[in-house]
Amino acid sequence: MITFYYNLAPNPMKVALLLEELELPYEAVPVDSRRGEQHAAAFKALNPNAKLPVIVDGDATVFDSNAILLYLAEKTGRFLPKAGDRARGEMLSWLMFVATGIGPYSGQAVHFKHFAPKPQDYAVERYDFEAARHWGIVDARLAERSYMLGDEYSIVDMAVWGWAGRLPFVMGEDAWAKLPNVKRLFDAVGARPAAQRAEALKGRHSFKAEMDDEARRHMFPATAKPAA
Repeated sequence: MITFYYNLAPNPMKVALLLEELELPYEAVPVDSRRGEQHAAAFKALNPNAKLPVIVDGDATVFDSNAILLYLAEKTGRFLPKAGDRARGEMLSWLMFVATGIGPYSGQAVHFKHFAPKPQDYAVERYDFEAARHWGIVDARLAERSYMLGDEYSIVDMAVWGWAGRLPFVMGEDAWAKLPNVKRLFDAVGARPAAQRAEALKGRHSFKAEMDDEARRHMFPATAKPAA
């Protein structure tokens, strides 16, 4: 039985999707970031970086969402090209593109636009530009193929799907109009039964919704107001 530590952010949701696609038995353990549960000593023993998601699979503990995707896909031999295949290099390249580009730039665009102390004009402009640039690369890729690696659905598509659901929050309400091929992929993946089961995780636990001073202190300690 895999133990899956999660919240409802894009990175845990990618892993939830793969767990459901693989139909692996798992226990979903909620960790509420806005309440600071990721900073508990027991959780930091699993991931010293205090981030979600994490899985524990027997003796193996794996953190970072894309590392988990790769670990589970390799464990089961599904949703990735075989070693030695030409597409294997493409898979690794695009998976790391999501890990080092799509996720960080989208996350920082959201932070500076919606949560950081004001004014942050330069940071907003920089991360808006880079988020749009990275998503534009994905959209151009998908203009020529059904999935990120061609005709085969893979963990790269799952990684993209996790972040794509937040695109209107990242880039504005016109994001889908600017990225029609990403929208097509998002809808196709979202129609899969496994994606619908992953989305159902949202109803299992009541995470804190308010981004108040307590939540900012736990999530953005460099900019949070000190506790009263």
